[in-house]
Amino acid sequence: MYPPPHSHPYAPVPPPRPLRRWWQHPALVVVLLVVFPPAGIALAWTSLWKRSQKILATVLSGLWFLLPFLVPDPPEDDAKAERPAATASPSPTPTPTPTPTPTPSETEEAPVMPALVGGDYASAEQILTANLGRAHAAYKDVDLPAEYGTWLVCFQRPDAGAAVASAVPVVYLTEPGVPCPQSPNAVLHKPTPKPTPPPAPKPRPTTQPPAPEPEPEPEPEPTREAVEEDVYYRNCTAVRAAGAAPIHRGDPGYARHLDRDGDGVGCEN
Repeated sequence: MYPPPHSHPYAPVPPPRPLRRWWQHPALVVVLLVVFPPAGIALAWTSLWKRSQKILATVLSGLWFLLPFLVPDPPEDDAKAERPAATASPSPTPTPTPTPTPTPSETEEAPVMPALVGGDYASAEQILTANLGRAHAAYKDVDLPAEYGTWLVCFQRPDAGAAVASAVPVVYLTEPGVPCPQSPNAVLHKPTPKPTPPPAPKPRPTTQPPAPEPEPEPEPEPTREAVEEDVYYRNCTAVRAAGAAPIHRGDPGYARHLDRDGDGVGCEN
């Protein structure tokens, strides 16, 4: 058999080509160069590529890997402009606050002052006690006893029909059988005028020497009761002006209208 034409009988035989492994497949190396450049570069240098191809693949993959670090970040305003407008979330509907139901005590109206004039104190004691009311004698020279439930009401404050909360209730009482005065703090027992002594008898003319005239007897000193009846103070200002403040029960001029709290000492302040 003749040798093929143009062949030299002594031409050198080329060396056998090395066997390619699966990790040296060009498609796998290219994918790794794009997706994960460090691994793709390492596989590229173990592949059967030419040296120039390996260098080109290394340079391109390295630039691709470093590209995000080399490009500067866009300005914040531009980044905001490029961002799509966020869809406005619907605002929550406010839940209506339930109106508190008023309690029975809130809906009740303020108590009003009833008509107490003409009745006894027992009928007025309940509203006075509930509203810290007070009771006084209608006559300033009369003191209330320890029990005065049967005494009659002559005056009241505030008037009937007025709101009790506007003023502290006060009633002025008089003993049963004693008429009410024209106004509170009147005087019941007026002072008795002093009796005028009779004129001294005229001496009869006689021849005998006149007997020595008897020394006139000194007028009796007014009792304490009379002094108390003569002294009257209209208010605490008059008591202080007379230098009698504080005035105690039993002192001349003491009256109930000067002792509002009824402790026996008037015009304390």
